[in-house]
Amino acid sequence: QVQLVESGGGLVQSGGSLTVSCAAAASDSIVSINVMGWFRQTPGKERALVASMTSDGATTYADSVKGRFTIARDNAKNTVYLGMNSLKPEDTAVYYCYALGIRTVTFYSPGHDYWGRGTQVTVSS
Repeated sequence: QVQLVESGGGLVQSGGSLTVSCAAAASDSIVSINVMGWFRQTPGKERALVASMTSDGATTYADSVKGRFTIARDNAKNTVYLGMNSLKPEDTAVYYCYALGIRTVTFYSPGHDYWGRGTQVTVSS
């Protein structure tokens, strides 16, 4: 069984910065994770990709966050971070961590995705 646990959300003023993190844990040892990243969702809208990073460092960003957000991974800790700068009220959302293709000592399903429970980020104007 795999769990993704997010932390670091909160309230910040417009123009401020915030970092959220997400750690993956499994019932047995995680060997690798193909992709880790972040989606966000606001009421009435679909969940949308914010940023993702492959195990070898390739990144993808939503156009709306390019130049302001930075994704990073610590593969040894199975953790992904999202650094958010120059935050805007429209960045307010629940941020969800996700992971794709988790390989453990006993299990690997390349197409299986996992989700965290989400962490609220609120940017006040």
